[in-house]
Formats: sequence, structure tokens, C-alpha cells
Amino acid sequence: MSTTPTDSRLMPAPAPAREWGLLITRVILGVVLVAHGWQKFTEWGITGTTASFEEMGVPAPPASALIASIVELGGGVLLILGLFTTVAGLLVALNMLGAVLFVHAPHGVFVAGNGWELVAVIGLASLVFALVGPGRISLDAVIAGRRSPARTARA
Repeated sequence: MSTTPTDSRLMPAPAPAREWGLLITRVILGVVLVAHGWQKFTEWGITGTTASFEEMGVPAPPASALIASIVELGGGVLLILGLFTTVAGLLVALNMLGAVLFVHAPHGVFVAGNGWELVAVIGLASLVFALVGPGRISLDAVIAGRRSPARTARA
């Protein structure tokens, strides 16, 4: 288990642990996003989400509410599947950046006080997947036709 010249990990995880860890993390992140997007569509409705966004001072509340709902629900599903992960991760990260800037930043760190910790963690985790990819246990990997390193070595 050696590192490549561009690999900065001192103690790299074995490939199976890394791949399963990426999958589990991606799925849990996706479930959280789907729950929030689903809530905006079904529990509050776009009208209620718009009213909430307007009250919080989010710019263009009707458009922002619809975009946030779609990005959270759709981005969550795409992250769960590991499909179009770079795009989904970037859109979710930008959505969470907007939530931090327009709503949560003035309230400090802690989520209990409407702070930015939850949206920052969701945004940064999404950005990590956009940057490093979903891993081999994903639809992106299947579509790209990526093969495991062991298979590549035998080919």
C-alpha cells in the first residue's frame, strides 16, 4: 500500500475501506439532503418555503425556494446514486453557501441558535464529493466504465 507522488496521505486506507466509506458517507449525506428537499416540497410546500425565505431575507424568494428545493431533493438523490456527482456536489455546495451567507452567518456557529454549522458541513461534504468523486461504488463509475485496480493490472 504505497502512495503516489501526488498522494499526501501518510496512512492511506485500504481501497475497500475507502470505497465503502465513500459510499456510506455519500448515501447518508444524500438522505439528509433528500429529507430537507422533500420537506420543502411536501410539508411546507413551495409557497410556505417562499414565505419563510422572504421572512429570512433571502433574495428572490419564489425562485430561491424552488431552486433550493430542487437542488436539495435532486442533488440528494444524485449523491445517493453517485450519478453526476461533480455537478450535484457543486450545486449543493453553492446552495449551502447561499444558506450560510443569507441566513445562518449572523447567528453564530451552533445549529441550535440557527447558526451555520449544519449547512457548512453539508456544503463542504458535497464539495469534497465534487472534487474527489463518488468512488467506485457509484453509477458514475459504472457509466465511465472504470475498473478496479486489480482488474486493470491484469488487463
